[in-house]
Amino acid sequence: MQRLSEEPIYADEHLLVLDKPAGLLCVPGRGADKQDCLSLRVQRAFPDALVVHRLDMATSGLWLMARGGPTQRALGDAFAARQVGKRYVAVLAGRLGRSLPADPWAMIDLPIAADWPNRPRRIIEPERGKPSQTRWRVLAYEAQADVTRVELEPLTGRSHQLRVHLQALGHPILGDTLYAPPEVQALAPRLLLHATELRFTHPVTGAPMAFTSPAPF
Repeated sequence: MQRLSEEPIYADEHLLVLDKPAGLLCVPGRGADKQDCLSLRVQRAFPDALVVHRLDMATSGLWLMARGGPTQRALGDAFAARQVGKRYVAVLAGRLGRSLPADPWAMIDLPIAADWPNRPRRIIEPERGKPSQTRWRVLAYEAQADVTRVELEPLTGRSHQLRVHLQALGHPILGDTLYAPPEVQALAPRLLLHATELRFTHPVTGAPMAFTSPAPF
């Protein structure tokens, strides 16, 4: 039986871990047509569930919620202190990393700012952008399709960070309606970006927590 989007993959009295589908908002948006979202669905079963962080509507994968204000503050502090490990899988246009170094991880270090005339888009902006770092490594290259599967680890948490950074490398994510050209958008029915790993220390018990969700593409 298929799991409902609002059914946690993990739940205790302090926090919830969910697997968000692509195309569903984390929190309500502007307008009557954007009120359905994962947080409100979850709160029907867990009224004390509170938002800690967000995934883009188009992104799927692991999403963490707190149960109650004290846990929300503790987890928020952990995110701010970069104590929450997150990894993503994405499929990009073209071949990235033709000659890999001995250490397969590489770094993108490019500041990101809001593109005010074209909101909600973001841009690389050296003068006014906020520091933004993403680690990446190649998982596979599919020559016939000319696409690269990569693993991504954001060290900062800017809006659209992974999408903007990969566009800046010249390899936008397939299906990205904001940052990819039309021919790359058309290569997938959705944004091929999935939050596949989540690691943190439980804010109450101190236990190490680790969750995985395979990419559905």
